[in-house]
Amino acid sequence: MHRQAEAWNRGDIPGFMAAYADTACFISLKERTCGKALVTARYMKRYPNAAAMGRLDFGNLEVLPAGTDHAWCTGTWRLVRTADTLSGGFSLFWLRTAQGWRIIRDHTY
Repeated sequence: MHRQAEAWNRGDIPGFMAAYADTACFISLKERTCGKALVTARYMKRYPNAAAMGRLDFGNLEVLPAGTDHAWCTGTWRLVRTADTLSGGFSLFWLRTAQGWRIIRDHTY
């Protein structure tokens, strides 16, 4: 999560997406997008430049094991931009892979 925030804050969406599995699904209040490439494209469309990306931070992180190869991570997010500040919560379902832990489900609200 720390590396994701660092990547976001330097304007690096592909770096932010490194934590996602190829089969990841992003689920928001309005839509469901599945597949890492489509989720990446969604982020790039919504956040086309550094001003739109702002500064991201996470809070209230809690990780709960779900067996030996899965874990839930819940928390809050805040995006501070020049024009506004957005915030909400998330629930991430992680899978341990040969390449390390990867997000397979991202419920952000």
